[in-house]
Amino acid sequence: MTIIGIAGGTGSGKTTVVRKISEALPPHYVAVIPLDSYYNDTSHMTEEERHSINFDHPDAFDWKLLHRHVNELRHGNAVEQPTYSYLKCNRLPETIHVEPKPVIIIEGIMTLLNKKLRDLMDLKIYVDTDSDERLIRNIRRDTVERGRTVDMVVDRYLDVLKPMHEQFIEPTKRFADVIIPQGGENTKGINILCKYIEGLVPR
Repeated sequence: MTIIGIAGGTGSGKTTVVRKISEALPPHYVAVIPLDSYYNDTSHMTEEERHSINFDHPDAFDWKLLHRHVNELRHGNAVEQPTYSYLKCNRLPETIHVEPKPVIIIEGIMTLLNKKLRDLMDLKIYVDTDSDERLIRNIRRDTVERGRTVDMVVDRYLDVLKPMHEQFIEPTKRFADVIIPQGGENTKGINILCKYIEGLVPR
């Protein structure tokens, strides 16, 4: 089994890179574990408390559960991946059944932050994109998918995303084996990466 970690700022193009890697491999070879599914269970909090959580801080994630699930997959055991609602700011009762596959991709903004998780990875990737491009993508996504206004997205970017990116996400580039500049637009870089990953996977 090959375990790949893919990190990068919000709106960097991580999802595009994951999709292209998945398409380059044989069907049903890849299981994707989104870091966003592993926010802490906040059922014990009030709605007001949940909405005040900084979801771009490392403390917002259930690292122990994520590490345990990746380890279970690595040993050939299926897991029940949590699901998360951005509207409710909490986990949902439903889970997603994930079977072990030849390639496990862990994808999220701080995927490379946790050392215990990094130690399980065979390949660590950082998707690097200019801040203005990331902001534009955040605006497009959050206004459509999360019901936020442009002003809300910009305020959140300046107050939360930008400082958290500079403090926690950007520094994890030093742990990456491969850095993909220009995010999902870097077709040549992604193609080279896909060929390399294909070579890691037994046929």
